[in-house]
Amino acid sequence: MPRSGADARRRLKQAALELYRERGFDRTTTAQIAARAGVNERTFFRHFPDKREVLFDGEADLRDELMRSVAEAPDGLQPFEILFHAFQKAARILEDNRPYAEPRLDIIAATPALRERELAKNASLTEAVAEALRQRGIADRLAGLAAETGWAAFHHALQAWIDDPALSVYAHLSQAFDDLRALSASALATKESPEVLAKDSSGAAQPSQRS
Repeated sequence: MPRSGADARRRLKQAALELYRERGFDRTTTAQIAARAGVNERTFFRHFPDKREVLFDGEADLRDELMRSVAEAPDGLQPFEILFHAFQKAARILEDNRPYAEPRLDIIAATPALRERELAKNASLTEAVAEALRQRGIADRLAGLAAETGWAAFHHALQAWIDDPALSVYAHLSQAFDDLRALSASALATKESPEVLAKDSSGAAQPSQRS
């Protein structure tokens, strides 16, 4: 495989990851990344527009996979179940690539400029997921809320997986969505309760007064 192709891209990603961990993101240049990868700087810019994008490689593929997975989810599922179906596939991709995924998350967490870029990327992916839900006929306001909530659960699961690799990312994802369902059920039960309790100044539970 020529260095200007897939092999060069892989080498550049690995070199960037090594240098970011050794020197820090801010003190690493594209020239240093290229040199570590054994290519020239022009080759770097053929693959990536800047040194931040090395850590977000594959975003377009992830967006396509999520939208396709939402579209292909079985009929009759509720929005959260559709999202769980879709995020399982994304989780498997990350699990297969853990040696890259784990340090990548650490580098982003330690670098304000990268956290800002990640927020923008996440917003774009969340909107793509919401649009995929809309295309399944889910109301606009529900699609947006489900996508944002589901994406938050997905990231919660990823962080739990990094902190506790003894369990698979699928197990952490399942737990996150179980917790999400439990919270939703609890909120619904509270809303439908005929009597809402409020605490008085002494801390005792009292029925709230309604006009």
